[in-house]
Amino acid sequence: MATPAFHEVRFPLDIALGSRGGPERRTEIITTASGREERNARWAHSRRKYDAGYGVRSITKLAEVITFFEERRGRLHGFRFRDRLDWTSAAANATPGAFDQPIGTGDGVLSVFSLSKTYGSAFAPYQRPITKPVEGSVSVAVNGTVQTAGTQFTVDAVTGMVAFAPGHVPPDGAAITAGFVFDVPVRFDTDYLEFDLSAFEAGAIPAIPLVEIRG
Repeated sequence: MATPAFHEVRFPLDIALGSRGGPERRTEIITTASGREERNARWAHSRRKYDAGYGVRSITKLAEVITFFEERRGRLHGFRFRDRLDWTSAAANATPGAFDQPIGTGDGVLSVFSLSKTYGSAFAPYQRPITKPVEGSVSVAVNGTVQTAGTQFTVDAVTGMVAFAPGHVPPDGAAITAGFVFDVPVRFDTDYLEFDLSAFEAGAIPAIPLVEIRG
């Protein structure tokens, strides 16, 4: 029996390009006797859901997905997925830079910081944890000075943790920012990948549901 794991492999990019989906939240709404509403957020973080079937345009691509699905054992193993609407630290998916996102403030002691992306600014900014940065894409700055990867800091592409080397720990009050490209950790949201070849040839799209894995 296979043990659940996360496979550091990306779902085919060309198929992901045609997918549909987005963030989901869970809000509890209670209407009182007076008609007033009380709203409570059940989840601290949103959860992405996708349907990758919209990106399958040929029997060859469908076969590629089946192979990928079988190697993941259906819902058992997680994998990386590129959300083509939201995949960099920069606004509008521009080229990322070291000053894109605030990820912490130094205290002279703490040497490890988590990558994150902030949405909004005026009312209730949401800070999303980024756990699957693309290896080699992360740049970091401390108090406006770009740091050297491999010498002053390292990045764990499996967890999204930035670790500063001894002698380069951010001083007290120092603003730490980062830029990066990232994937979403997901799994298949079905153990049964159903398709109808006769319907597919006529233009029908198979459902290939994916759901974000949250730690």
